[in-house]
Amino acid sequence: MPEISRFYGMIILMNFRDHAPAHFHVWYGDYKAIIMIEDGIVRGEMPQRALKMIFEWMDAHRAELLADWGKSQIGEPLNKIEPLK
Repeated sequence: MPEISRFYGMIILMNFRDHAPAHFHVWYGDYKAIIMIEDGIVRGEMPQRALKMIFEWMDAHRAELLADWGKSQIGEPLNKIEPLK
């Protein structure tokens, strides 16, 4: 699973040819979650403080995430996305 960003101990990943809807994976210590790009629905567990940072990052980079999602669906290399600062 390619890593597309990393910040504050969180690793953001996206699978190639993964199932719809468009989403990304987050690993943070022992926590793992899937975040839907369009509506922010979360599957899995993640501390509330971490989720707040993930949503802030996602809102700032939604277009880039969707572009990477499109690339992932056809097997093209994904672009790295600037981390949250």
